[in-house]
Amino acid sequence: MEQRKKTQKLVTLGMLSSISYVLMMFNFPLPGIPPFLKIDFSELPALIAAIIYGPIAGIIVEGIKNLLHYMIQGSMTGVPVGQVANFVAGLLFILPVSYMFRKYRDTKGVTIGLIVGTMAMAILMSVLNYYVLLPAYTIFLQAPALSSDEARQLIITGILPFNFIKGIVTGAIFVFLFTKMRTWIVKQATV
Repeated sequence: MEQRKKTQKLVTLGMLSSISYVLMMFNFPLPGIPPFLKIDFSELPALIAAIIYGPIAGIIVEGIKNLLHYMIQGSMTGVPVGQVANFVAGLLFILPVSYMFRKYRDTKGVTIGLIVGTMAMAILMSVLNYYVLLPAYTIFLQAPALSSDEARQLIITGILPFNFIKGIVTGAIFVFLFTKMRTWIVKQATV
């Protein structure tokens, strides 16, 4: 019986990772936001994995999704800077949800987790972009470095609002999915 559960978990994580990768390919820019920032809904399968099997499962889905993306689509810099950024943003978003669901096991816990995850993703990705990701892009693209004022402006007018919007929209879709699938998710969830 235990071996069957492990096999089912591995198959489920593989399936959720594949779905997450496919959802990542269906991305689109938002009006008024720099066009290189594209929204997708690839965190939805990772959220389901993190709630059902715990935070490590969500991390695995995020990791496999970004590894597949890098291996299949590549990176314009040759180095997976964008995939690393997506991985970190995904973790900042899904881990609070997993934790809060484990604490409350209801829609309230999921909603609180989504709010915390959205705020963490928006704020911490802004800091990470300023100090690490934007400088890495300029190094690997061999482009002129952004001044600190240009980087700050890009973060305030593009990256910060983008991550808030992505978190809110993805969160709203997930709350809808969770309310429809709640009975099944709670039944599947391991403690």
